[in-house]
Amino acid sequence: MKDYNLGFISNIDIYNHVKNTVLQYRRNINLKEFNKNIVDPIKMTFDAKIYGQNIRQAIEAECFRQIDKTNNNRIGYFHQYLFKYAGNGWVVPENGDLGGFDVLNDDLHIYVEMKNKHNTMNSASASDTYVKMQSKILKDDKAVCMLVETIAKKSQNEVWNLTINEKGRKESYSHERIRRVSMDKFYEIVFGDKYAFFKLCKVLPCILDDVVSEDVSAKLSNTVYDELDKTDFYRSLYLLAFKTYEGFENF
Repeated sequence: MKDYNLGFISNIDIYNHVKNTVLQYRRNINLKEFNKNIVDPIKMTFDAKIYGQNIRQAIEAECFRQIDKTNNNRIGYFHQYLFKYAGNGWVVPENGDLGGFDVLNDDLHIYVEMKNKHNTMNSASASDTYVKMQSKILKDDKAVCMLVETIAKKSQNEVWNLTINEKGRKESYSHERIRRVSMDKFYEIVFGDKYAFFKLCKVLPCILDDVVSEDVSAKLSNTVYDELDKTDFYRSLYLLAFKTYEGFENF
């Protein structure tokens, strides 16, 4: 096993965690899956012509867009479940158990909701999360609740100031034990190393190279282009959405 020299997590654990994430990645797409929600051939035509693509490139771009929507959830798994290797009382509950928090430590009275990016919550979602945290600190006078963001606006560990529009009036909320924390600061809390998150990001490409080189199934399989009629791609593309529309049998 290669030495990734992270210090806060063993080589085998980080390798297996990256591998488990890779194996959950969506790595294949076929024509049936491609058109599951009916693609928009008119938009794809605009994209191809405006961005100087041929129709194959436009189709492949749409394939990657669909795959990317699925894989965003897999990245959430990577960030959340890494903390199951932290030890020292850190727990990653399954399926929202233990109060619905993503990561927690009862010994330290820390309860965490994790988000990938600072702008992924709408006002209703933010309000629901804040209310859940308020309830926790009312029940546990030692509890510290954290909204941890992988991609925050800045490196931070500060009071979460939230403004909510309630029946036409803006209400502001804040509490010293309800925090907004960037991922680097949360790694420092968990692992006691303020550079821990940096170290992981620095070595991650190397770990991924090792995982992908070992497991050829981790590479993308895209058969959409091969399954389309090569004699007239535009006809094949438009019939995916408009097969029953008037006149399209003569496209």
